[in-house]
Amino acid sequence: MTLAVAKVLRVFIEEPDAPRYGLELMKATGLPSGSLYPVLARLERAGWVRSSRERIDPAVEGRPPRRYYRLTPDGLASARTELAALTEQLSPPRRTTHGIAQPEGGRA
Repeated sequence: MTLAVAKVLRVFIEEPDAPRYGLELMKATGLPSGSLYPVLARLERAGWVRSSRERIDPAVEGRPPRRYYRLTPDGLASARTELAALTEQLSPPRRTTHGIAQPEGGRA
């Protein structure tokens, strides 16, 4: 998992039911559009994210329709699993005493 994918997934799992659009995701992740949209496309191809186009009248709203992205149920489960694994990999190693790993926060 790349850092860009992890950033995008973290935003989605903060509010799993909330639809997100590109500019909102760019602001939340700090990723430029050239990095964000390929990540979204990969997540959509993998079935983790589903997208839909907003139905508005651009003349009335004064802007083009947005494409909203939402985690699928499988995507949510997979994102949580993958981010937890990444967090575990990035955690500092536990201290050892005489070659025996100590549980976090205390002695064996």
